[in-house]
Amino acid sequence: MRACSSQRTPFAAGADAFRVVLLTLALAVTGAAADSTSTIDATSNYGTWEGWGVSLAWWAAAFGTRTDLADVFFTTKTTTLGSQSLPGLGFTVARYNAGACSWNSYQGSSMVVSPDMIASRQMHGFWLDWASTDTTSSSWNWTADANQVAMMRAAVARGVNKLELFSNSPMWWMCVNHNPSGSNDGSSDNLQSWNYQQHAVYLASVAAYAAKNWGVSFTSVEPFNEPSADWWNGQTGTQEGCHFDVATQAAVIPYMRSELDSRGLTGVIVSASDENTYDEAKATFASLGSTAVAKLGRVNVHGYQYGSGSRDGLYAEVAAAGLALWNSEYGEDDATGAELASNLILDLIWLHPTAWVYWQALDGSGWGLVDGDNDAKTVGAASQKYFVLALFTRHILPGMRILGGGSDNVVAAYDATAHRLAIVAVNWGSAQYINFDLSGFSTPGTSGALVRRWSTLIGTTGAGDQYVARNDTYLSGSKFWSYFATNMAMAFEVDNVVL
Repeated sequence: MRACSSQRTPFAAGADAFRVVLLTLALAVTGAAADSTSTIDATSNYGTWEGWGVSLAWWAAAFGTRTDLADVFFTTKTTTLGSQSLPGLGFTVARYNAGACSWNSYQGSSMVVSPDMIASRQMHGFWLDWASTDTTSSSWNWTADANQVAMMRAAVARGVNKLELFSNSPMWWMCVNHNPSGSNDGSSDNLQSWNYQQHAVYLASVAAYAAKNWGVSFTSVEPFNEPSADWWNGQTGTQEGCHFDVATQAAVIPYMRSELDSRGLTGVIVSASDENTYDEAKATFASLGSTAVAKLGRVNVHGYQYGSGSRDGLYAEVAAAGLALWNSEYGEDDATGAELASNLILDLIWLHPTAWVYWQALDGSGWGLVDGDNDAKTVGAASQKYFVLALFTRHILPGMRILGGGSDNVVAAYDATAHRLAIVAVNWGSAQYINFDLSGFSTPGTSGALVRRWSTLIGTTGAGDQYVARNDTYLSGSKFWSYFATNMAMAFEVDNVVL
């Protein structure tokens, strides 16, 4: 269980020295770590936050009609899920996966299915065959993938305003081996060269249809997913995937831009390349060439390099090109939330994305924020990781300016309209007081005013705080402080702050 965390209130004038004496005596008796101080950098600016989000594949294809799940992930209201009362995560970003599978035959051709394919990861596609590009013809089936579409529309109805259309694989019939899980060796291109443009036609057609018929306006379209990977193997694949050499990516990107433009979707940006790691993303971006880069509106990267990789190097190159940067997919099997907190803080400090997207909102083996089985269609409990993420998603909000937190365990964001400062911090070491210094702000809040705080204990689900709100922290001059148990994560909000 979490150690006692009774909050210290501000001292009267001259009491700080008395506090130091008492704390020194306490340290000698308890052996606790000394205070640390984190000074928030009011002069920093790492971009305007666009939002937190989630991919809709694969969970939404299984649970797309569940309004309680839509409320849990896409609102901030409290929702009952099973025996839990959950604070909504308030995601405002959703990534919709245009599927690659259909089970029809055309001119003697049909989809090839990998022997290890998992059924819930076969995403239904809309373009059934190559007979016609006319989206009103029988070559297209717009009733496919109804559940994922339903969840996307539910997300929009709840306030999601950043939508990305992405592809794990081209439609099966565009693939060299007709297998949307990848090429037969995993490391060679699986998109037929004569279908480079058709892949763009497919995605642009989905975007246009969604705008006209679903009330969904995509912000961006991404034609690739981890394209440099060598594990998209049609012989062993368990999900959709496709390898694209960098030269192929560079050829497809202009087609993507052109096909969007020809449908009047000039405001929809093209993003790329959703590489698996920061280092792969850096290498791919450097090799795309000026023609392809000029067609991009954003660079996407996945966070599967975890605690390694050149986050700062990728950011520097993307920023130099004048492009935005998203961590468009992150996930792991650590249900405690420790890996998520550590890697997310690394991203905000070094990668400087303006949006951050979790992969599987609902899945088993620790991957999901909520435990579940997309094949058996069962829903379990929210993990401790869910409550760790809530500290970030419910307090660092769209429109905020991302600031330097002053330490490697602290992140901060500022709302210029509300004059509110949000801080999220984690204590990985021995129990200690962490002080937060706001002296760099022209107005660091009002001395004596309440600083709202919320706490989650990283660890076994149910064995400590799960996003617990407390009103026991106050600003003393330009500082406030809180006692952190080991592995405690907290969010704070300070009002009446001016840069």
